[in-house]
Order: sequence, then C-alpha cells, then structure tokens
Amino acid sequence: MISQPLDLIAIGFIVGTLGTIIGSGGGFLLVPILLILDPHIAPQVVTGISLAVVFFNAASGSLAYARMGRIDYKGGIAFAISALPGAIGGAYLTSHIPRRVFDGIFGSLMIAASVYLITTTDEDTEEKQQGPYNMWLGVAISVGVGFLSSVLGIGGGIIHVPAMTHALHFPVHIATATSHFVLTFTTLAATVIHLANGTLKGQLGVIFWISCGAIVGAQAGAQLSSRVKGAWILRGLAAGLGLLGIRILLPLL
Repeated sequence: MISQPLDLIAIGFIVGTLGTIIGSGGGFLLVPILLILDPHIAPQVVTGISLAVVFFNAASGSLAYARMGRIDYKGGIAFAISALPGAIGGAYLTSHIPRRVFDGIFGSLMIAASVYLITTTDEDTEEKQQGPYNMWLGVAISVGVGFLSSVLGIGGGIIHVPAMTHALHFPVHIATATSHFVLTFTTLAATVIHLANGTLKGQLGVIFWISCGAIVGAQAGAQLSSRVKGAWILRGLAAGLGLLGIRILLPLL
C-alpha cells in the first residue's frame, strides 16, 4: 500500500474533485485504486478506508453545494434515512466476502453501470427543470443503494445519481448535490461500524492524508461542476466506470 503523505494527498485530491463533480463521493475511484495498489488487501479494509474518505469528501462537497442552493433537502433527508439501515448492514457483511468474489462483483457492477449510462444519456439531460417526483420510489431505491454501496465501499453515488436523473427525473446538477448530501450520513454510519469492529486499525494515517486531499478536492469539484454540462458529467462517469471495471476483472480471467 502506498504510504507517502504527498502521494496520498494527491490521490485524495483527484478522488475528491472528480467524485464531487459527478456526485459519487469518489468511492468508485478510490476502491479500485486501493485494490490495484495492494492485491492482497482485505475487502473490509478497502471498503472501510473508502467509506471514511467518502464521508469527509461528501461533507466538504455538501457544504459547497449548500452555499450554491443545489441540494433538494426534502428528498435528501428521506433518501438518507431510508439508506441508513442498508449502509449499516452492508458494513457488517463485507468481512464475509472473499477478495476474489469482491473483485468480481465490483468490476461487473462498474461495467454494467457504464453501459447503462452510455445508452441512456443524451444532451437534454440538464435542460429539464426540477419538478415533482415519486418520493416512495426514491426511498425504495435508496434502501438498496445504501446496502450495496456500503458492501462495496463506493458510497452509492454511482448508483444514486443515475437513479435520480433517470427514474426520478432530477436535473443532473441537483442529483449530484443531493447525492453528496445523502452520502454524508450513510458513509458516516458505515464508518462508525468499521471503527467499532476494528477494521480500520492501523489505517487511520492513510485515511487522514487521503481525506486531506479529498476535502480540498471536493471544494474544487463543486466549483468546476457548474461549468460542466450534465450530459458530459454522466458520460465521463460512464467512461471511468467502464475502464476501471475492466482493469479489476482482467486478473480474474
């Protein structure tokens, strides 16, 4: 595992910037980076580190998005509450998943999400205005997102943002900001579980330095997000997911 503070800060800055722009919290980037840097690291350690960093990233990004007035608080609070049980349960389950199985599930999910985004994103994505949406559908989606994202350590943004834009018809920039708001609560709950069960023992230094970079990167990402079209945010997310998914699956073939 890479341990130089400057290298960890740089990783955190990249994860924080890109994660905030697309509302994912950066876990979808950090998890594969950790998997690639240390082929023998246990899945629960990977997810624990990632969720802790995503918490600091999401908290920082949410503050920036709150100042911009882009968070849907009504939906965000409901989605966060419904996702919490799954996030807590997922944090406990991770320790029972073998590393090879974890890699297979994670890589396959990333490629599936990439294909979905590529085939459903169009230039009109950001043109729509915020309107009424099915709150109960959003709550149901959040239950599953909370569990799956906690198991994999990705925070859930790569699932939540596409779900909010396509199923709930959120404008992309509202979806990314609201997703970050939800992540603040779900990743905090999962991180507390990992701290309590000793998963993060000996990893606090790594978390600290990556989080320092992520906090700064989140502020930069929030500012840059205003200059990026919604369709390109989703396309960039799709490209990143596909490439990293392939990289993780290749050693398993």
